[in-house]
Order: sequence, then structure tokens, then C-alpha cells
Amino acid sequence: MENEYDEEKYLKLLSKEYKNINEVAEEIINLQAIINLPKGTEIFLSDIHGEYEPFEHILNNGGGIIKSKIDDLYENTITKKERATLATLIYYPEEKLKLMKKEVEDLNEWYNITLYRLVEVAKKVSSKYTRSKVRKAITNGFEYVIDELLNSQTGNEKDKERYYKAIIKTIIELDQADSFIIALSNLIKRMAIDHLHIIGDVYDRGQHPDLVIERIKNFHSVDMQWGNHDISWMGATCGNKANIATVIRICARYNNIAILEDGYGINIRPLATFAMEKYKNDDCINFMPKVYDESKYDDSDKTSIAKIHKAITIIQFKIEGQVIKKHPEYHMENRLLLDKMNLKKGYVVIDGEKYELNDINFPTIDPENPYELTTEENEIMERLCDSFKHSPKLNDHISFLCQKGEVYTIFNSNLLFHACIPMEDNGEFKEVEFLGKRVKGKQYLDRINEKIKEIYFNRDNIDEDTLDIMWYLWISPDSPFFGRDKMATFESYFVKNEETHKEAKNPYYYLTSREDICNKILREFGLDENESHIVNGHIPVKAKDGESPIRANGKLLVIDGGFAKSYQKKTGNAGYVLTYNSNGLLLNQNKPFESVEKAIVEEKDIISELIVKKTGITRKTVGDTDIGKKLKNEIKDLQELLKFYKSGKLKQI
Repeated sequence: MENEYDEEKYLKLLSKEYKNINEVAEEIINLQAIINLPKGTEIFLSDIHGEYEPFEHILNNGGGIIKSKIDDLYENTITKKERATLATLIYYPEEKLKLMKKEVEDLNEWYNITLYRLVEVAKKVSSKYTRSKVRKAITNGFEYVIDELLNSQTGNEKDKERYYKAIIKTIIELDQADSFIIALSNLIKRMAIDHLHIIGDVYDRGQHPDLVIERIKNFHSVDMQWGNHDISWMGATCGNKANIATVIRICARYNNIAILEDGYGINIRPLATFAMEKYKNDDCINFMPKVYDESKYDDSDKTSIAKIHKAITIIQFKIEGQVIKKHPEYHMENRLLLDKMNLKKGYVVIDGEKYELNDINFPTIDPENPYELTTEENEIMERLCDSFKHSPKLNDHISFLCQKGEVYTIFNSNLLFHACIPMEDNGEFKEVEFLGKRVKGKQYLDRINEKIKEIYFNRDNIDEDTLDIMWYLWISPDSPFFGRDKMATFESYFVKNEETHKEAKNPYYYLTSREDICNKILREFGLDENESHIVNGHIPVKAKDGESPIRANGKLLVIDGGFAKSYQKKTGNAGYVLTYNSNGLLLNQNKPFESVEKAIVEEKDIISELIVKKTGITRKTVGDTDIGKKLKNEIKDLQELLKFYKSGKLKQI
């Protein structure tokens, strides 16, 4: 009786939205039509690392979708150059219009041809969506006119062509052609990507993670999985000093102090003044920043940044040592290396072995208390901590990252996470002690997810010991965001022997070349191993050395191919774009993006090479997606409501 009462109560509530049989029937018909449409296109990107321009370009070109639609329509009727111009106009309409208006001889003729072609491309990319959804996506005005051009069924082909010409002629006569081109281009870009997945690491290395976050914030449909670099910035914004020092060190290493000062208003001056004084006679050669455009910096700039880099690195090692000593449960004592240095003899002892140091100038380290910050260092870190915690823009961005992000996401039967699930050599999930409990697999990731959100959203009331969890998740061998036996930062800076620089990966990374292991992981998360895939980033795929992003017979796809410029020499490419549409999965390998200017003027797209095309026997529909499952449940509810109306149990209005 209780269930019957609850059902009746629910249907009465539903009847307030659908007031009679006709309204219920109309909505059932509408939903049935939607679930039989082809599924929308999903785009997967990973490890963007602040590289805003190529990221923006990939969103503009729809992960290559727009170019392919243009080729489908016009490959046999217009030249390759004309197709490239049309694509570039769609990607950057305002900028390309300015150039075209200077180049074309007969502007009205160009407008006529271009508007007609844009309408055809818009039809092509929007064909899998409802008319209502397409109309709602038109945000630059002209909703009625664009709707008419996309959906007009006026008479025969000659009548339709005459109708088109009349509309386009009027648009040109009213000096609205530019605005209309922009509106159509934006609609095409909007409809090309139905949903965006960001598989971790928006932050560090590249110059503009702030712009990347702003772009993601304004994207119409997106999910995010946190990467280890995102976790570090989240911890820094909460006020964890180990994370703060790490964030600043990486910014200095990649010559990106500007993101702190200009992007987020973090005051670096006290640290810079301290560094110039303490290392005034030190060339800091091992700390020279990585610079990718030498024309923008002179040697004095790089030397100044190198001194900041060295100063914050030593501060980082000191603070990390304090955290490790406070938390024996982290089992990271092997990272305590400042007290293992013999500066007089120039060596350090690592795992019982002596290694020569390449630097012994550490004026701020007290050999008797090597992990103790000096008075000046303490003051600097207090001011930096306050600055990170109270930067309005940074807090806005990190709050969005925390609200929108998760450790992992299950979306349309695919499992998305940034790095790994800790495993043992025998293929079992590694049991980890986390917050006083032994956990592994999905349970471990769920517990981390819950704790991160708890820490961030209560950050003003969280004690320092609890806040240290954010640093642990950034760097611990047992963290699913990291997945290596150590972060060999100390060794890479100070030890000549490069063997010490190596970081052994968690067994996850070689075990997941096996299909049975991937199937085990999918089952752990309640997924059908015959339908699902794992999508990762984190470890760049060295394609130039023959590594493949496709593992375990296609069960696992690793899409970090080196978005960041700092990786591209190692990988031989510039990242991957994974596309999942109604026909299946497409994985493309990108070539490095040169610049927006070249993309506009020289019409240089991100050249992609198809790596894998995995299509199904039948085309996927909306009904096969997560949204489709919800819509099917809505249809069931509406069918029950229809029965209630027909039985007379509910009064129609």
C-alpha cells in the first residue's frame, strides 16, 4: 500500500506539469523521437597544461569534425584551398572576415556563396539534434532566420533555392552579412561538440591555465577529472604551504611567474627580493627556466627567475620534510634528503648509496636543522599563503574546478580518470591505508573524492594536518593521481647520476596492456567489459619511440601525447583528440599548433593523423546513452500518468 500511495502521490505531482492526456501524449511522442536520434559527439582531451591557444583551436575545429563535414559536402565541388578558407572562417569568423574583406574583389558575390555554404555546413552538423535544441544554441540573434534556412521545406528544389536567395539577398542588403556569418559559425562550432571531457591537468607548464578554465566554465556541457597538477593548485589555494611552494617552483621552472602575478594577483616580490639577496653571487645554472620563445626574454630575465626558482625549491624541500616527519603514515621517509647531504665533501646518500652533488651552495640550510625555515622564509611563506587563499580570481577558478571535477567519471559506459588505480604486481588492487581505513580500487577513489571536496569546501576550518592530504595526493606513490614510486625532483636538480632521476611507474601501467586486467577494472566500477573503455592521461605517449596510445586490444586509451610544448620533443606529437560519436570511437594524433595568427592568415589547422577508428555494427542513438536511460524512465512515468488520466483517477485540466 505504501508503494501504491507513493506512486499516486508522484503522479499527482507530475500531472501539474502535464495537465491532460494530450499534453502527456505529446511529451511521450517527443521523447520517443529524441531517443531515436543519433547520439551527440563527445570530445576527450587530457593534460592541457595551460596551453590555451591549441586548446581553443581544437574546440573551434570541433576536434576535426568541422573540417570532415566540409570535406563530406564539398570535396568534389570546391578546391582544397576554398575548403580550408571556409573552415578557418568558421573557427575564427571575426578575424577571418577582416582579412577576406580586404582580399575579395566582389564582396557581395563572396557573401552569397559563403552564406549558402555555411548554411549547408550548419545543416550537416545539426542534423542529429532536435530543431528545438538547435534553435536554443543560436546565441547571436537571427534565431528565426537561421531556423528557417536550416529547416525550410518550401516547395520543390527551385522554390527552395529562390527562397534561400531571397533571404540571403536581404541579409546582405541590410549590412547584416558579417553578423550572420558570425552567428552561423558559432552555431556550427556549438553543434559540432555535444559534450566535452577534460581528463585532468589543466594547470602548470603552459602560460594560460586561467584562460583554459574560463573557456571551460563557459562551455555548454563538460565534465572534468582532476589531475595531479590540478590537485596541487587546489591544495595551494586552500593554504597548504608544501603545495604553494610546489606551484611556484613549477611556474618558475617553466618561465611562467606571470600566471601568478598578472593572472591571479599573487605577490612574488618578497620572494624575488629574498632570492636576489641570498643568491646574488650564484649563477643558479641548474635552475634556468625552460623558455620556448627566446625573443621574449634576455639573459637577465632568465637569471632573475633562476634565483627565484632555486630559492623556492629549497623552501619546498624543507616544508615537504616537515610534512613527511609529521605523517609517518605517508611512508615517504626515503624522500628526506636534505639531512643526507654532506656539503663539505659534496655528496648525498640516497638509499644507502653516495652520489655526487652538482650544487653545494645552500646559504639558507642549517646543517644541524636542515628542514627548518629561516625567519625570512617563514615570513615569505606566510605572505604567500595569505595571497593564495585570498586571490578572488584564483578562488573562483579553483572553486569551479572542485565543483565540476571528480576523481573519476563514468559517462556513457566509459571510465575516465587521469592517472591510475594503484595495483600490485600480481594484478590485484593495492590496499592502501587512507584516513585510518584500509581501502582499494573503487572504494579508495570514492573516499578520496569525498575527502577532497570536504577539505576544499571547508578549507577555512580545516587544520594543517588534514590539509596535508592535498600534498600527499599530489606526490605519494600510493596516490591515484601520481602512480610512481617517487617524484625525483631533488635528484633531477642536484644529483649528477641520471640513474637516480628515474621514477618507477605503478604496476597499473604495464598490467593494463592486458585485456583481462582492463576488464577487471571495468567490472570494479560496475561497467560492461564488452561495451566500455578506460580513458587516461598523465603519462605522455612517446609516439616517436613507437609507443601506442591504444592498449589491451582497445580497452584502454591513453590520450596524453604532449599538449604542453615541454613534452613535444619527447613524444613527437602534440596530444590526442578522442572523439566518440554515433558511429564509434576515433582517436587522432595532433601535430604541434604554431599560432592563432598562422591558423587565420595561412589557414593552418592542427593536422591530425587518424590512429584508430572503432565503429559499432549499429549506429548509437541517444537511447543508448546515459541521458537516453533517463529519458526512457521519464517515458515510463508518463505512460503511467496516461493510464491514471484514462482511468479517471486524475482529473484533466
